[in-house]
Amino acid sequence: MPILALLAALMAVTVSSDANAQRSSASVLSEHEIEALDSMGPQSAAELLLERSINHFRGANEQIAARASAWRGQITLNERLHNLFLTAINSDDLAVRAAGIEVDIAARDVEKHASSVDRLEQVARAGDQGPRANALWDLGLIGNRGIEPERIAQILLASIHDDNINIRYWAVEGLAYLGTDAVIEPLLDVLHDDPSPMIRERAACGLAQSGMLSQKQRVKAIPRLIDLAEETGIDRTTRTWVFQALRDITGLSFPQDAAVWRHWYYTTTSH
Repeated sequence: MPILALLAALMAVTVSSDANAQRSSASVLSEHEIEALDSMGPQSAAELLLERSINHFRGANEQIAARASAWRGQITLNERLHNLFLTAINSDDLAVRAAGIEVDIAARDVEKHASSVDRLEQVARAGDQGPRANALWDLGLIGNRGIEPERIAQILLASIHDDNINIRYWAVEGLAYLGTDAVIEPLLDVLHDDPSPMIRERAACGLAQSGMLSQKQRVKAIPRLIDLAEETGIDRTTRTWVFQALRDITGLSFPQDAAVWRHWYYTTTSH
C-alpha cells in the first residue's frame, strides 16, 4: 500500500466520525460575530475566536491570522485564554494548533520577524535557565509560522545535549513545535540517547502526537521506531513509549512485538 494510501486509511475513521456528528448549527463564524469583532477589545476577540477555532467554526482561523499581529502586546494569557490555548495545541486539527500558536505568540509579545530570531538566539545560547527556556519555546513557535525555520532548527539543536535538563526539555519541545522534516531524526536520536526518562518521553510525544508535525511527517519515523523497539539494550519504559508512538501514529493496536510491526510495515507499505 503506498504511503499516501496508508495515510488516507489511517484518517478514514476520524473523517467518518466527524461526518456523523450532529451539528447544532452550520459551524460558521456568524456575520454578527464578525461585525462585533472590531468593537471588541483584543482580549475578548482573541478568546472568542480561539474558542470558535477549537470548535471548528469556518472563518475563525482566518480571522485569527489576520488579527494576531495587531494583538501583540495587547492580550495576556489570563486563565481563560491560557486554557483555550492548551486545548487548541492539543487539537487533532493542525490548523487549530496553528491558531493557538498565533495567539500565544501575540500574548507573549513576540514579533514574527527575523529580528526576533536575532534577539532570541542570543538568549537561547547563553544566560539564565528561565529566559533560555522561554527563548527556545518562542523560537520553535515563530519558526513554525515560517520565520527562518532552518536557522531556528540549528539554534534548537545546539541545546538538545545541554547539561541542564530543563534546557533540553524546551529544546525538544521547540523542535516538536517547529514541525519541519529536519526535526524527525534529532527527536528519534533524543528518544534513543537522552539520559533522562522525562526528555525521552517528550521526544516520543513530539514524534507521535504533540507539536506541529503532520501525520504524513510522523509516518516517516516508523522505520526507526521499529528499529528502536528491536534493540536489546533499550530499557523497558522507553520501549513502551516507542510502541505507544507507533500506535498513536498509525491508529493500529498491534502488541508490543517489533516483529509484528516490522512485518506489517514491510508488507503493507511501499518504500
